[in-house]
Amino acid sequence: MKLNKIVFTTSVANGPLLNQGAEIAVVGRSNAGKSSFINYLADNGKLAKTSSTPGRTRLINYFEVNSGEFFLVDLPGYGFARVSKDEKTKWGDIIEGYLQNSIMLKHLFIITDIRIPDSPYDIQMINYCYHYNIPFTIIANKSDKVAKSKVANAVRVLAAGLKVAPGNIIPVSCLNKTGKEAVLDRIEQILTNDNKFE
Repeated sequence: MKLNKIVFTTSVANGPLLNQGAEIAVVGRSNAGKSSFINYLADNGKLAKTSSTPGRTRLINYFEVNSGEFFLVDLPGYGFARVSKDEKTKWGDIIEGYLQNSIMLKHLFIITDIRIPDSPYDIQMINYCYHYNIPFTIIANKSDKVAKSKVANAVRVLAAGLKVAPGNIIPVSCLNKTGKEAVLDRIEQILTNDNKFE
């Protein structure tokens, strides 16, 4: 799978958009590096807005990939951002509204920090996916923060903490540019309707 062209198309406060093409959504804690992950896939450091202040994504952002082959959908972050309880609730409603109503959603990438194996926010999102039968893959970001020799063990610990199969976790470092090929392989599987990963 090659991502030849990724372009921002639109932002909406209440989604999803309808019938524009297959969608792979990206969600995660506000400080897990969600925007950096999208920029890494696109080879464009300025595509999705990144910030030293977590929680900058406050809308649903759509990115068209390969002239409509599919769309990456960037959902608001959850859990960490220093915002009011009402604002967090609003973001949660936006995420749930999208997940409940998108008829084009094929898969969800849940961005986590490889060093945090038991985030209650990530566990809640995963349980939500199990309950509503939403196929997902864990993207274990920030693997550069772990010694190379310990990445495999960190994945096993993360899998145990989140109660998912290790094969459904892809370690990624946007800083060191690792893990992208595995993500692209997963995207190709998703688009060919193979959403069962062990």
